[in-house]
Amino acid sequence: MNRVVQVLRSFVCSTSVFGVSTASMQLSFDSRGNSVPTILLMMQRHLYAREGMQVEGIFRITAENSEEEYVREQLNMGVVPDDVDLHCSAGLIKAWFRELPNGLLDSIPPEEVMQAVSEEDCAQLVRCLRPTEAAFLDWAINLMTDVAQLEYLNKMNACNVAMVFAPNMTQEWRPATLGNTLVTKSRGLAYITLLMAARKTAENIRRVDEQVNKAVVATNRAAFVARVAAVNEV
Repeated sequence: MNRVVQVLRSFVCSTSVFGVSTASMQLSFDSRGNSVPTILLMMQRHLYAREGMQVEGIFRITAENSEEEYVREQLNMGVVPDDVDLHCSAGLIKAWFRELPNGLLDSIPPEEVMQAVSEEDCAQLVRCLRPTEAAFLDWAINLMTDVAQLEYLNKMNACNVAMVFAPNMTQEWRPATLGNTLVTKSRGLAYITLLMAARKTAENIRRVDEQVNKAVVATNRAAFVARVAAVNEV
């Protein structure tokens, strides 16, 4: 049996990975230290390994219903099929969030989302989430940011990615629960977009800091070598 399949089967605690509480699922740490369901990490690795982030329309184009049903069954058994269509994998990641018993962002009042107009406003709202919700959101935002950074290949900019993800993150912004759905949905999209912008800004700052630190280290080393050379000459 494929090693990936064996590992995943050992992690899944529930008979289903969709529409169930995360308390019944095995969690694993991602590269940033977020504790998220192992099934999400496995689907993410599958996408990355097959260069799914470069595929045009990834997370926007839907797969065949028959294939999605088959892959759902396989995932519920702890199996990530190697030959699954990449659009199907991407769609099921969205479906996982959409089918949570409680929407990931449901604890944030819609009116507060509508008032968020800056990156700092969004960051403040994230601080109101429970640790589990914050970790899942951070993982999702990182995933969305990775997609948007390859816009020149996949034709999915930050707004496009936010548009396909935002409706899956909460049940409170859906037509059945809101009168002015269009306005609120727009705010929800803006909210996700701003979070992505904040993450991208933070990543850029981190990279600049790393470059500055490397430059400082290199300068210090050069200065040290020069001092040693000067001493030797004396």
